[in-house]
Amino acid sequence: MNLLSRNEWEIAGALTAIGALAGASAWLILRKRPSAEELERARRRFLVQSGRLVDGMLLDVYDVPAEDGRALTMLLFSYSIGGVNYECSQDISALCDVVNATEVRAGFPCTVRYQPGNHHNSIVVAETWSGLRETLPQLPILDDPNPLDQSHLEHRAE
Repeated sequence: MNLLSRNEWEIAGALTAIGALAGASAWLILRKRPSAEELERARRRFLVQSGRLVDGMLLDVYDVPAEDGRALTMLLFSYSIGGVNYECSQDISALCDVVNATEVRAGFPCTVRYQPGNHHNSIVVAETWSGLRETLPQLPILDDPNPLDQSHLEHRAE
């Protein structure tokens, strides 16, 4: 007993394929796409979790007018990996609760997180991490050493 002929099976298969294709197309068109801010937040989260650390230098903090009229605060920094120097910038205007742009000093060292294999994908500040240093490292102050004292060069017998 044959319920459907070969021609009817082909029509049913074609209708099923067309329905699946229409459903996938509708999903691609109607799905919620992440905003630019969400993509940037995900990029920073990725670099905090898996980025490598390298020493860098803060070059400048400046404002850039955006297309929508607001001012973007940019952090310009440089770092070197394998003898190759990189200069990058990061928009820190969304991170005003993490870093105060007026307290960032150009010329100070910093720590940079970068993605291995894509060295231009780098950050200095994220929501849960900061590579900014508050002050320069301080060397210990010695108590007026005698410049003629050479006792540290003598061999001590124990």
